[in-house]
Amino acid sequence: MSYLNMNEEELMPVVVELNVLLADYHVYYQKLRSKHWNIIGKNFFDLHEQFETMYNDAKVKIDEIAERILTLRFHPMSKLEDYLKTSAILEEAPLKEDQDMVVDTLNDHKLLLAQMSKVIEKAEAISDEGTIDLMGAYIRELEKTSWMLNAWTKKTSENLKESIVEA
Repeated sequence: MSYLNMNEEELMPVVVELNVLLADYHVYYQKLRSKHWNIIGKNFFDLHEQFETMYNDAKVKIDEIAERILTLRFHPMSKLEDYLKTSAILEEAPLKEDQDMVVDTLNDHKLLLAQMSKVIEKAEAISDEGTIDLMGAYIRELEKTSWMLNAWTKKTSENLKESIVEA
């Protein structure tokens, strides 16, 4: 029984990009767990908690992405070996300075956001509103988390750009 108003062949590019995002999220999730376990120093309490919050969020997204692929009537990628081959996010050495951990996480966010944009591009081509909606929410949330992490890396004397509106 077909409950979707979409052609299976047309869905394939969306599913391919969702599987790449699934792989990215799996590697990202494990990197966050590693940072959570290995953080030390004066920022331990803040970052230990933040990394845990982030990996719990990533765990939920992993499940939602896999379930979206299943909703589209395909099987999600599910082997660790395939995640490592497919993901643009690379494994890293677990022992890093706190600042480097945050910068690395921000770099992973760039890759995740780029992949989400690819998913949206493919989904828009076939009017896959469910996938577009899911990705839009992910992008909004990840951009906010990125802003907060980026703010953490700044000195308190730094300022944001100002916009002056003329009347």
